[in-house]
Amino acid sequence: MDLSQHYSQLASYDAWANLEVIASLRNTGAPPERSRKWMAHIISAEYVWLTRLLQETQKFPVWPDLTLDQCEQEADNLRQEWRQYLGRTAVDRLDQTIAYKNSKGEAWSSKVRDVLTHVFMHSAYHRGQIAADMRQSGHQPAMTDFIHGVRQGLVE
Repeated sequence: MDLSQHYSQLASYDAWANLEVIASLRNTGAPPERSRKWMAHIISAEYVWLTRLLQETQKFPVWPDLTLDQCEQEADNLRQEWRQYLGRTAVDRLDQTIAYKNSKGEAWSSKVRDVLTHVFMHSAYHRGQIAADMRQSGHQPAMTDFIHGVRQGLVE
């Protein structure tokens, strides 16, 4: 497996895990508000980074107010957009540097592979916060462990 295949697998995992969390939030009947906000942030942050990679205009603010239905729709859209982006990103492009401005307007530059790693780790971090929040609220969180998804054939 080369690096671009590795990132494609991580994107597949990320999309599956995001949809699992959304489904578990929906199953609560009344999800914890913090969890919904973190899920909306996960979706938005993935779009922020994807648009930076594509050098396009940002689609959402960093902390949008999305419903679970909107989160689900955008998570499904992101699955396709990440697949398309990674499908046309050759291994040699992973070390290219992109320039962008952060949410404070500060200019930065990062390697594509570092951005990709950040995106998937950032999402996993917030999914962990959602799991803890759901447990604290008396709900069962989604099982989103990477190895579980791979073993069950849920991650491509």
